[in-house]
Amino acid sequence: MSDQAPSMRIPDSERDRVAQLLQEHFAQGRLDHEEFTERLSSAYKSRTETELARVTEDLPERDLAELRSADRAPEEVSVPPMSWRDPALLIPWFLWGGVNLLCFVIWLIVFLTTGHTYPWFLWVLFPWGILMGLVTVGVMWGQRGGEDGVSGGN
Repeated sequence: MSDQAPSMRIPDSERDRVAQLLQEHFAQGRLDHEEFTERLSSAYKSRTETELARVTEDLPERDLAELRSADRAPEEVSVPPMSWRDPALLIPWFLWGGVNLLCFVIWLIVFLTTGHTYPWFLWVLFPWGILMGLVTVGVMWGQRGGEDGVSGGN
């Protein structure tokens, strides 16, 4: 009897796995077209694990660039806290102010020229202003609450 165990026969799925690996190495430039074709043919003709292993024995199992990027810890992205000067809050407030200024000017012109005194512009000013105030407070509170949650865990 021999000391070595006979090489195991392989299924089609193993050949397909090695073919896919060869395609990746070809795409990364480790194999030229001719060598890729030869190795692919050999992979599909392989019957045993040993024959199949010879096809990729000089190729790395994983891409070295992938290993280097896996060693690096992902950098934490810090979101600066939102302030009153943040454009996400300033732009809606300036829009609110501009629209309400326009409504007031229209009301003033109508008041001075016709004598209609009903302050209809307040129906635009207050509901929209209340909503904007609630959104602003919610955003600011949410940003502050998010900071507390992050710093509390460290």
